Amino acid sequence: MADAARERLSRERVLAAAVDFTDRNGLDAVSMRRLAAELGVVPMALYKHVADKQALLDGMADLVLAGLGPIRREPDWRATVRARILAARQLLLRHPWLRRVLETRPQQTPTMLGYLDGLIAVFREAGFSDVLTHHVMHAMGSRAWGFTQELFDDPDAAAPPPAPEVLAQLAAAFPNVAAMASASAHQGDSVVGRGCDDQFEFEFSLDLLLDGIARLQAAGWQ
Repeated sequence: MADAARERLSRERVLAAAVDFTDRNGLDAVSMRRLAAELGVVPMALYKHVADKQALLDGMADLVLAGLGPIRREPDWRATVRARILAARQLLLRHPWLRRVLETRPQQTPTMLGYLDGLIAVFREAGFSDVLTHHVMHAMGSRAWGFTQELFDDPDAAAPPPAPEVLAQLAAAFPNVAAMASASAHQGDSVVGRGCDDQFEFEFSLDLLLDGIARLQAAGWQ
């Protein structure tokens, strides 16, 4: 039985199984040994298709990103970029582990570079200079991938909220932070990773960036 499973093994099957396993169990659960058990083969059988765990993670990210397909052209560059980034965000919502993989790649794969190349092409075809496009991509940062790297990401975001008396003490000590934090609620089920990166906050910041970029381009920024 194991020999038959090994014969049927392919890179595509290994990566698809790894994505499914990680969707169900999380990135920390991934190991070559556990994936081999999932596929019903010995661990060494995997190394014929992926060199190591890092190559496995690269391949998983590539497989998921390939699902985006080519960029769909909208009426103008801003709508095209916005739609592309929000489509990438939907991938992150379906595969939350992808954020960590993208953040920790020592080197981007051709598929990752192809995604960025497509976004850059939209700006260049809209008449952006290469210098402005360079600064635009830096300004967008992780938002180009559909998530926001918060300055103060909370590693304990899943922890229960502080007791009311603790919140009262914090509000008394830091009234402006408290007023800002309580001004708007965040949806707990729409967060990519940690922090206040819910759908509204993400689209709000993305639109601010795109509006500012549009003004610079219209003004002939050099």
